[in-house]
Amino acid sequence: MSDFWSRRKAAVQAEQEAELREEEARIAEEREVALAEKSDEEILEELGLPDPDTLSEGDNFKVFLTEAVPARIKSRVLRRLWMTNPILANVDGLVDYGEDFTDASMVVENMQTTYQVGKGMTRHLEEMARQAEAEQQEEVEEASEEPETLEDVPEEDLEEVSPEVPDLVAEEAAPAPVVLAFDDDAEIPEAPRRRMRFAFDEQGEDE
Repeated sequence: MSDFWSRRKAAVQAEQEAELREEEARIAEEREVALAEKSDEEILEELGLPDPDTLSEGDNFKVFLTEAVPARIKSRVLRRLWMTNPILANVDGLVDYGEDFTDASMVVENMQTTYQVGKGMTRHLEEMARQAEAEQQEEVEEASEEPETLEDVPEEDLEEVSPEVPDLVAEEAAPAPVVLAFDDDAEIPEAPRRRMRFAFDEQGEDE
């Protein structure tokens, strides 16, 4: 039983909060409609606020961030705050989403992106890899077409190169003569002398 009444109490409280939010939204809408009919100068004068364009660094910008101030004046105040604050004014050019691409004047016609949901930049990387492979294939084909031997070189090119090449073949075909050099003071070796040998018949001696 206690759980039933607890759930009932929570449901009633949720209904009351929803009705309160609806009432606040209705009042805010009526106020916006009423303020839309007035100029910014009239609203600022009624609220006792200065002109946002006259604010400078060090002034209190928080007084404009109340529910009584319409959204268009709050935008002017924030814009002025960004201009007067050096940190906010000097926006880094590398900041993401630094430009409003919802503006038609800023959007390039037929602008496309290589980003794919769930895949990221995969397609762009695959295209880069394909181009690199194609360039490498072209280099291999060009290298294979170049002549590698003298037979593949045209005769005209050989005729242009041949006068500058020394005739090494002719030099190798005619070997240098061998010269035997002797010292003038040294004696030329003589050939050995021959010795005569005699053979005697033993029978002739016995007679």
